[in-house]
Amino acid sequence: MSACSRSLTSSRCDRRRLLLTRRLVVPLVAVIAVVLSSCNAANPPGSAGSARATAPPTSGAVSQVFDSTSAGSSVPPNRPTAAAGYPITVQNCGFAVTVDHSPNRILAIKSTSMELLLALGLADRVVGAAFLDGPVPAQWRDAASSIPVISTGAPSNEPVLGLDPDLIIAGWESNLAPDTAGDRGRLAAAGIASYVSPAACRGASQPKKLTFPMLFAEFEEVGRLLGVRESATALVAAQQRELAAVPKLDRRVTALWWSSGSDTPYVGGGIGAPEMVMNAVGLENIAAGIDQTWTSLGWESIIGDDPDVIILVDASWSSASKKMHLLEQNPATARLTAVREHHFVTIPFPASEAGVRSVDAAKDIAHQLAALGFGSR
Repeated sequence: MSACSRSLTSSRCDRRRLLLTRRLVVPLVAVIAVVLSSCNAANPPGSAGSARATAPPTSGAVSQVFDSTSAGSSVPPNRPTAAAGYPITVQNCGFAVTVDHSPNRILAIKSTSMELLLALGLADRVVGAAFLDGPVPAQWRDAASSIPVISTGAPSNEPVLGLDPDLIIAGWESNLAPDTAGDRGRLAAAGIASYVSPAACRGASQPKKLTFPMLFAEFEEVGRLLGVRESATALVAAQQRELAAVPKLDRRVTALWWSSGSDTPYVGGGIGAPEMVMNAVGLENIAAGIDQTWTSLGWESIIGDDPDVIILVDASWSSASKKMHLLEQNPATARLTAVREHHFVTIPFPASEAGVRSVDAAKDIAHQLAALGFGSR
């Protein structure tokens, strides 16, 4: 039984087979055209050999392919030809990802994936988005306006295949599973490559401790896969300059990065994006000793550490204002230094995960700390 028949209805399988057949027909037709061209050159019209030449077919599936790939169609910016350095294979979260042409039908899952593609100037190649964590930043809003959002949560296999993507870029490994967009092996068998943000890899592939150079390497790797190396290099260079200009605190300041949860807070641990961003501004994470990107941390521990600053992640499902209210209304947490002195910093959820907004997150936090009276050097 094929991967298609295990996961789809027969009608969808037929559609998938047709799409794959069309993909195979294009290079076959190109080969036939080259052979015929060489034959005609060797045997011009009227020669004895020219009568044996046959014209390429012009009906059925082949004519449909010619119609959709006519010579008169324009090539959008950042869409290089398949010959430009392909195939490319990279190791990604323990999975070998191979692309044999520059992907031009990309599905973005999670805001970090979507925003990286927009930052690289590839909105024209994104056929769909899913599981976005918040609004797209203003500078990319117009470019993103025509991209359909197929699911507010993790998409299932059926709508994903309906887009006929040639590449899925996901923010979490769990976005690519049998009960979500699809198992990576089965997607590959159907001609769909997949890539997960390396910062979100788990198990043996999980970063020991995320750093900005590692994040920038991800941008460069995605640029290679998509055939836009120069755009990726320019993006990294710009972000490196901005990061170098972020001011650091001039004294020891401890902080808690609170994402969600009330009975037991879910906070930024010592190896992921929160730690990376806090380190960039000189904050000391009270959960730095926990070797996890995100972790549960009891109130007793938080009260015992008494952080100077609390960073509140603002999300539609767990707003910063709600968390602030909980801290101020609870007698135990109301005595915390950060609460008494109103040392709160807020950050939108999409900026709390590793991506193109991480440098902006550091800049934003540094600005808010300065407004609270914390000096920098």
